[in-house]
Formats: sequence, C-alpha cells, structure tokens
Amino acid sequence: MQPLRQPEVWQRGPIEGVPPLLQPVAHALLQAQEEIHAVLAGLPKPLLWQRPAGMASSAFHIQHITGLLDRLFTYARGESLTKEQLLELSLEGKEQENIELGGLLMKLDDQIERAIFQIRETDENKLLEVRGIGRKLIPTNVLGLLFHAAEHTMRHTGQLLVTVIVLKAHSHPG
Repeated sequence: MQPLRQPEVWQRGPIEGVPPLLQPVAHALLQAQEEIHAVLAGLPKPLLWQRPAGMASSAFHIQHITGLLDRLFTYARGESLTKEQLLELSLEGKEQENIELGGLLMKLDDQIERAIFQIRETDENKLLEVRGIGRKLIPTNVLGLLFHAAEHTMRHTGQLLVTVIVLKAHSHPG
C-alpha cells in the first residue's frame, strides 16, 4: 500500500499573504521545492554531477533554479544584477568537489523563501510596470518576470526529475 500523497500545492488553497494574481507563481515555486526535495532524497553524492546521455547534471538544475529566481526577482524589483550574481551565473553547472547536495538544497530553499517574501510584498497594481532584462534592457514587466520565474523553475524541475530517475535506475539496475 502506498502512502497517501498530499494534493499539489495549488490544490491546498491560497498561500497566506500572497496577492490573488500572484498565487500561481507562489504555488509553482512551492510545488517545485517539494518535488525537488522528494526526488533527491537519498541521491548518492557521486551522481550529483553525472550527465546521463549528455543531459545537464542534477547539481546544474538546482544551481540554475536558485540563480534564475535570484536574477528574475532582481529584475522584477527594477534592479540590475550585481557582480556576485554574474559570478554565480558563470559557475552554474561547473563541477566543484566542495558542493554537497545539502548545501545546494539549503540555497534553493533560501531563495524560494526570499521569492515568496517578495511576492507577498508585490503590489498587484504594479504588475504591468515596465522592467528591463540584462544589459540590453529587453522590455518586459513585473508580471512577465514573475510568471517566467515560475514557468522556468518548473521546466528545470521536470528535467531534474527525469535526470535523477535515470541516474537512480542506472545505479541500481533491476
């Protein structure tokens, strides 16, 4: 008998303090967080940087989700990226011996917590305010950035889930 699973985050009702128009963003980020923690439970360290069939590593996906949330939410605030953020971007996916799964997950959880805080503080009346992305200031708006952050997070969460399932299957053939 399988344990009862909770309904998906969006089916559990509104997230307290999150404006109604931004509930889907908060729901997606929290759903991704739950799924990532669940699939990575018990992942042996040697598998963290493996790239089955040339796919991106599990570590890359966690780093990228963490970084993209930081970058897109920075743009949503109307700010430019810092040198530290650009350095983090340049390191995404580069294998580093000192990086552990626990540390990656702590950074992810912290970034999602900061994102939810920012969502709670976002005025729905300012969702259509123009924002620029990158050095070229590609035009978008606050809503577009927050929606893309949620969508891109879920895209990489799906890729991470497949990568981990493949890695686990090949490390324990049965």
